[in-house]
Amino acid sequence: MDEVQDRTIVDRPALAAGGAAAANECDRHLLAVIVLTFNSAGVIEKTLRAALQVSRAIYIVDSGSTDGTLDIVSGLDLRPVHRPFKNYADQRNWAIDTFGHRALWQLHLDADEVLDARAIAEIRRVLADPGDATGFIFKRRTYFLGRPLRFGGAANFHLRLFRSGTARCEDRLYDQHFVADRPGVRLSGLLHDLNVGSLTEWTARHNRWAELEAAELLRSDEPAARQIDARLSADPRERRRLYKRFYYRAPPLLRAMLLFAYRYVGQGGFLDGRAGFLYAFFQVLWFRMLVDAKVQEVQAP
Repeated sequence: MDEVQDRTIVDRPALAAGGAAAANECDRHLLAVIVLTFNSAGVIEKTLRAALQVSRAIYIVDSGSTDGTLDIVSGLDLRPVHRPFKNYADQRNWAIDTFGHRALWQLHLDADEVLDARAIAEIRRVLADPGDATGFIFKRRTYFLGRPLRFGGAANFHLRLFRSGTARCEDRLYDQHFVADRPGVRLSGLLHDLNVGSLTEWTARHNRWAELEAAELLRSDEPAARQIDARLSADPRERRRLYKRFYYRAPPLLRAMLLFAYRYVGQGGFLDGRAGFLYAFFQVLWFRMLVDAKVQEVQAP
């Protein structure tokens, strides 16, 4: 799998004297890695072996795995904590409140997100000398049917590394991001979103996510104060949120077809071959149309 490498586990990354001194001064870990898991046996070892190259302080929050995930975690001398899953924002913010005080910095990963060698090197570099920055953004590469997708707008960006006390997950039912006190600095390297489950599992998850997205669109209560701004800026997450706002102003159902054409043709999704077509069909056309249909189902008299 291109750009994803297994490497020997090390006890601790090499740190500049200043970074190590800061950690000792606060009597905390320099970096806590927080990983959310659920039935992730097909990928969790790869994810954790990469994460162990930046910190030994790894906290696993599992929501009821039954497929061997916990055995793999225990085999790496890590102890998972069980917590029922409500939604990603609730789970991530609980993890921040529970484990965030144990480290100066936090790195948040999903079970199927694997850091590549460049991202690992970048994390080590900025932890040794972060300067004035308090948060860092990674590009995430999506995999579908075992293939990396390089076109069609499949890549996205996430702030996942931040100084403790400076960021929380926004209160959304779907498409949640971490919101920081300051703009994030983009790092080189990739988060590889491997999506190793079957197509049946993939569609089942997206059916649940379509329900959450529809519920988010229908929410009558005011959103929480800390949200990703929808605007043109240097932050790719803010630009994407702005584009999404424009998308939902277009006519339902038709907008999904137009987005499919834009992603598959305009952004070159066809260059990813069979996997690119199926991803554009299922993730853009089917999923987005399913969201619209679920909204109309609720609104129908």
